[in-house]
Amino acid sequence: MIKESKKAPDFSLVDQDGEMHTLSDYKGQWVLVYFYPRDNTPGCTVEACKIRDNWPDFEELSLKVFGISGDTVKSHFGFVKKHNLPFTLLSDPEKLVIDNYGALREKSMFGKTYMGIHRMSVLVNPKGKIAKIYETVKPDQHASEVLNDLRSLV
Repeated sequence: MIKESKKAPDFSLVDQDGEMHTLSDYKGQWVLVYFYPRDNTPGCTVEACKIRDNWPDFEELSLKVFGISGDTVKSHFGFVKKHNLPFTLLSDPEKLVIDNYGALREKSMFGKTYMGIHRMSVLVNPKGKIAKIYETVKPDQHASEVLNDLRSLV
């Protein structure tokens, strides 16, 4: 399980355009890694669009944003285009990174349990260490919460 002030686990995943991104390549800048269940679902769309709507503030603070789900590159491409998302979505279909960060958890729906992606985020500082873990994310408030925290940290 990940912990604040520890080194963020490195990963390499492909984005919506088929380009590879490795977390350690972004050392020297702040990075938000947010995990979400699925493209084009109500909560996930709200969360992504709130980040988009606050994008000038994210850019002003030089924050790199990676959204990670188990969706395919093709699904991410469509989600980005449909909602004009200015940040990077990474595909983790085998959910290895999602699990490594503790976002793959047992969930239940209609009395059945299954392993699913828990909505959570991790703020990584320029040294590659975890500055903050957002265990409980409210899609409509998360962008503002991250911006407020980042402003107090930089």
